[in-house]
Amino acid sequence: MTGTAPGTPRVLRAMNDRAALDLLLARGPLSRGRIGELTGLSKPTASQLLARLEAAGLVVATGRSAGRPGPNAQLYAVNGAAAHVAGVDVTTARIHAAVADITGSVAGTFELPTPARPPGGRKPGTPELVARAVEGAAEAAGIRPSELHRAVIGTPGAFDPSTGRLRYASHLPGWHSPTLLEEMAAALPMPLAYDNDVNLVAVAEQRLGAAGGHDDFVLLWNEEGIGAALVIGGRLHRGRTGGAGEVGFLPVPGTRLVRDPAQLGSGGFQELAGAGAVLRWAHELGLPYDQDASPHRIATDLVGRAAGAGAGAGGGEGAREEPADEGGAGDEDDPYTGLLRRLATGTAVGLASMVAVLDPQLIVLSGGVLTAGGERLRRLVQTELSELAVPRPELRLGSVTADPVLHGALQSALAMTRDEVFDTSR
Repeated sequence: MTGTAPGTPRVLRAMNDRAALDLLLARGPLSRGRIGELTGLSKPTASQLLARLEAAGLVVATGRSAGRPGPNAQLYAVNGAAAHVAGVDVTTARIHAAVADITGSVAGTFELPTPARPPGGRKPGTPELVARAVEGAAEAAGIRPSELHRAVIGTPGAFDPSTGRLRYASHLPGWHSPTLLEEMAAALPMPLAYDNDVNLVAVAEQRLGAAGGHDDFVLLWNEEGIGAALVIGGRLHRGRTGGAGEVGFLPVPGTRLVRDPAQLGSGGFQELAGAGAVLRWAHELGLPYDQDASPHRIATDLVGRAAGAGAGAGGGEGAREEPADEGGAGDEDDPYTGLLRRLATGTAVGLASMVAVLDPQLIVLSGGVLTAGGERLRRLVQTELSELAVPRPELRLGSVTADPVLHGALQSALAMTRDEVFDTSR
């Protein structure tokens, strides 16, 4: 006979403790009475709970309520010093680290350009660079690196669980050693976790932004490359080798068939709607741009100018946008609108394949190239997708636009750390 074992008093107390801590995180300082009301606990039980959490160093008294009749009540909040975590965002240009306390408040950041070779000195290795960045963020937060409970590191590509080696990111130098994870563990004095950068953007949007309340969504990222994060049943789907969401390699209509895309580092969807395509269209349409900047920065600037140029051209809220055909009518008279329509069509073509397989509740458009297009681009993509796909999910612009990978890394680290630190059943 199988069944669920009855909850012991210790387990029930731990469940109440976690419920109270989650309330304090979500709502800020609360009184004993308010915690009792929100959890359904009696005042004596709520008092015992708070005394237990205060003794464990998980909550602190923060002051007293004001502005209500009667005596002012003591307020309690989660003790931010109970634990600290680090998040790291790795790109080809720099390593950006941040430290947050257990409440999620960012306490320190540090950025290190890569590669970083001191004049006349040796070039530090990848583990050393990451350690320096984490140490710098910890120092800015006023703690020692050894006090960090965990660090989550976000990179392009993904570490293959079967080999421990980074895949899908041949453009990231210094990250392809077969012993890299062991070297990183030796260089940093805390548990480490690694995730794909776009997956971490999805974590940030689910916890802090546009995907809040959604358990099934696709986040499409377009910046240095095109990628996607797939959240199914509230969980990230990473695939067998960690490559789920590497949709830049997706073969799509309107592009040449790319053979061996991993070797070339590109694929059909990337060629159809990536930064390089935006530059190609700008050249065809006679649009000026700074040729010395990186492709994704040029593309972001062009798309932003295109969205701004069309803002006052009759494209008001509620107006239906014209179809975004490749080389469609109006390109010659309004080249910026032509560029935006081409990007919308290319984006929708790739999304249609994903929608046919996943049927998500929501699609979040993220990354500099897409968010630069604002609501005008979003409406264009929505219109195009409704004509290319049978399911018609809602499209939203990502709202975590400042350091989204870094914030996703911190949120991922916080979720794991809270499960450990807030567990009072042991």
